[in-house]
Amino acid sequence: MARVLVSLTPAESKRLIAKGIAALPEVAAALKHGKVLLKGGTTVSALSEELGGEPLRISGRVSARGTLASVAADPARPHTLLLEKGKARNVDAELTAAVRGLGAGDVAVVGANAIDAAGGAAMMAGSNGGGSPGEAWTSLQTEGAAVIVAAGLEKLIPGTIADAVAACGRKSFDASVGMAIGLMPVFGRVFTELDALAALAAVKATVVGKGGVFGGEGSTVVAVEGEKPETDRIFELVLSLKGSAESAEATSVAECEGPNPNCARHLACVYRSKRP
Repeated sequence: MARVLVSLTPAESKRLIAKGIAALPEVAAALKHGKVLLKGGTTVSALSEELGGEPLRISGRVSARGTLASVAADPARPHTLLLEKGKARNVDAELTAAVRGLGAGDVAVVGANAIDAAGGAAMMAGSNGGGSPGEAWTSLQTEGAAVIVAAGLEKLIPGTIADAVAACGRKSFDASVGMAIGLMPVFGRVFTELDALAALAAVKATVVGKGGVFGGEGSTVVAVEGEKPETDRIFELVLSLKGSAESAEATSVAECEGPNPNCARHLACVYRSKRP
């Protein structure tokens, strides 16, 4: 047996998770015979790139300035992409119909802003009802498609998703650094760095450290054990991911910086905003 120690920044973890999901047999089968739905976020955007597609348009994010949304995103660029038998289609304008068109053998991949130790997950909602994804989510759970929640261990919270959902609410906060948010529970198979490592090699992986400084903030340190060819494969893969950047469609990176009376979608997205 051999053992290696690796560290992953959040951006590197997202690329690793993307590679792990792409290697899943059910994803390969859905790409060949069915449909794969990719709902935009930086981790799922990395998966879109891994599958040979374009980076996805991102909306909400937690940056150094708070919980914010994009301000200059090109609406023609896809936030949600449907891959069907080798063809990619932007389904932002028909998201609910696209979700309702999924079924057994299909796969939907979404991100999360919070996961818990019991496998729960939730996504932040900065707009009324969570916008189009919020409207579509019920159908995502009822139509029989496999749902994969792509989320790095940086998203692991100390409590439960149920408690976090109860503590939130867009209209319940008196002030917020950025836009006030609620939480939408997301049901599916939570897929982290540990799942990715297991999908990519026959290894045992154990998280032994979290956090970092000088660009390593949010990092995950993992001890990996297995036969030498397997640990060598993981070690070389992690080295190849070093320095990875976040995946996001370029126009969606810029953030809201304050009240904008011309922005109907994000009136609440203001720095130190008051109750929406």
